[in-house]
Amino acid sequence: MCRYCFVQLKYDISNIERGEGPKSLRGFIDGQRNGETEWCDWNIPIHWGGMSDPFQPVEREHRLSHDALKVFAETQYPFVVSTKGILLAEPEYLNLLKHCNCVVQVSLVSPQYDKLEKGAPTYAERLDMIRTIAPHVKRVIVRVQPYTTGMLRDVLGAVSTYKSIGVHGLTIEGMKYKRKVDGLVKVGGDFCYPASVLKRHFEWIKAECHRNGLAFYSAENRLRKMGDSLCCCGVDGLDGFKTNTFNLNHYLFDKERYVPTEKMKEPGTCLCLKAICQNTAGYSAFKKRSLHYMMGEMSRDKGCVSQLLEK
Repeated sequence: MCRYCFVQLKYDISNIERGEGPKSLRGFIDGQRNGETEWCDWNIPIHWGGMSDPFQPVEREHRLSHDALKVFAETQYPFVVSTKGILLAEPEYLNLLKHCNCVVQVSLVSPQYDKLEKGAPTYAERLDMIRTIAPHVKRVIVRVQPYTTGMLRDVLGAVSTYKSIGVHGLTIEGMKYKRKVDGLVKVGGDFCYPASVLKRHFEWIKAECHRNGLAFYSAENRLRKMGDSLCCCGVDGLDGFKTNTFNLNHYLFDKERYVPTEKMKEPGTCLCLKAICQNTAGYSAFKKRSLHYMMGEMSRDKGCVSQLLEK
């Protein structure tokens, strides 16, 4: 278990049960939408692995991710998968992966993180996996997340290696802490590195990436505009990977593409934002609003917008 994992702060991950992942996945691909996804009426790329690694050791027992890869290979639905696991390099998984329409993100910061990521494959093992899978997928993106400032030299030194094994680019985000630490600033519910500190580091890393012919993406919300694309997943320019541009980052930094779809203008399409409702009455009114309306409200909310700006 990675010592810095934010998921364990919200969920009990000691008891893992088999769910209905592949069945729900196929339903979404076939066009089924619930309240939270009603706004999305196109084949938006799925980001798989944001809350739980799909290729952790328990996958050998449950094989849910294997079944999901079968669905993805059959349908050719676009997706991004994030992992520290190395199962994707094994023949059974690789034979499915090579038939998928996917971008693979591999979490790599430094060999020094091996001691923080107990149970996960080592940094070196993940490099070997990248060598194996890179020729068979749309792109491989290295996730330098969570980045700590003491790792700058290691990250810079690894860029040329990433290029040599087939990596397309790096996406980077600073470590978030739940408790106050000297030198950090409060952003939303987290304590983070000051944007000025991260910006300086990101500029060095970005320059080294470009010197080696790699793309650079910033997954740090306050510095998203530093990336080669406002979408930090690494799918920019790929055929069939149409992302959502009706968000606050595009409102701030790319208004030309800040355009709602017709579906987003319909009442009941803003439940993807329901977490901001704190009472029953508010939630009831919220259900009647469109995503277009709510994004207009959020764009005028200094609290929302300020979290996407340098401080």
